Amino acid sequence: MWDHEIRAMASTHVIIAASVFMATILPAVFVSGFSVYGTHLLWLYSVSWTVTAVSVTVFWLLGITPPTKKHTLGYKLSKLFRSCLYFFLSCLFFHTVVVLYGAPLIESALETFSLSVLLTSLTTLRCLCVLGPNVQAWIRVFSRHGAMSVWDTCLQITVACTLVGAWVGAFPIPLDWDRPWQVWPVSCSLGATIGYLTGLVAAPVWIHYHRKQLTYKCK
Repeated sequence: MWDHEIRAMASTHVIIAASVFMATILPAVFVSGFSVYGTHLLWLYSVSWTVTAVSVTVFWLLGITPPTKKHTLGYKLSKLFRSCLYFFLSCLFFHTVVVLYGAPLIESALETFSLSVLLTSLTTLRCLCVLGPNVQAWIRVFSRHGAMSVWDTCLQITVACTLVGAWVGAFPIPLDWDRPWQVWPVSCSLGATIGYLTGLVAAPVWIHYHRKQLTYKCK
């Protein structure tokens, strides 16, 4: 029943996952000394903006983005503005949450905000692509039994994997191993990225094996 959507989802995830690897490999060709550890912020923003550009393009081409009820230029510009605003507010939200969980408030503020940009690119951006700038729809999807399509279920899985990955990535930071990946926020951003890639693989696989049990109701 959901085979077409699952195939489209798997293809989308392959493209997005490939963009993450390309954002890691290609800068090394053009930037001397580029590495995930040595130039971590550069890598972080490379991944963030590449995922953003590729996700927006792929979801738009596939028609996953919710259709606009109005076709006027003003409405489309308003939707674009709200999407950009939500993206920025999400960065501030993640920055606040990370600080409340123990990140330095003033020292390493740039690193903390950069991690927030990455988390927003991997989570909030996907909400914008699948649901649009509709906070009520976001709340509905992440509530119990709130999914109304396989894409909603996929959104739940990928966002959860990303956030869990970032959280798990924070565990090695206090340990006195003196490893380069323990520098803030390397392990968290790596954990978030690995969690995101895990979600890209796990979502279509989980949906495929549970497709007979999936029932969605219009709400």
